[in-house]
Amino acid sequence: MGMFIFRKGVHAQPMDVVNVDQVSPFTTKDGSQIRELLAYRNAEIRNQSLAEATLPSGGSTDEHYHPQAEEIYFILEGQGRMKVGEVTREIRAGDAIGIPPGKRHKLWNHGPGSMRLLCCCAPCYEHDDTVITEHPNQA
Repeated sequence: MGMFIFRKGVHAQPMDVVNVDQVSPFTTKDGSQIRELLAYRNAEIRNQSLAEATLPSGGSTDEHYHPQAEEIYFILEGQGRMKVGEVTREIRAGDAIGIPPGKRHKLWNHGPGSMRLLCCCAPCYEHDDTVITEHPNQA
């Protein structure tokens, strides 16, 4: 997993490179399935985490917020709806969504296939920093 780059006169330092196919998925507290690609748990990264999330067609996360972490979602595939605070809007592949700490948010997949997105959290994602604000999968 670590790669080495050699330059004349410089000592080789490992580089964190993780392929999504090498990471096992797990279910987060909000009900989404993610593969944590980089975080302090598997890399030298300390202040943020990057994960690929998958949401099945017709699926949604539970509305929640993170007291500490801010997030950025980048939609890779699919389409649906995103709610941040009191604002809800349609989203699709290519959209980036900023989610400040403490803002309630929820994601719905209305597309015919799975929605895939990248999720960057700063600080790193933790189950303990997730507060669910609705009953599981409530519309």
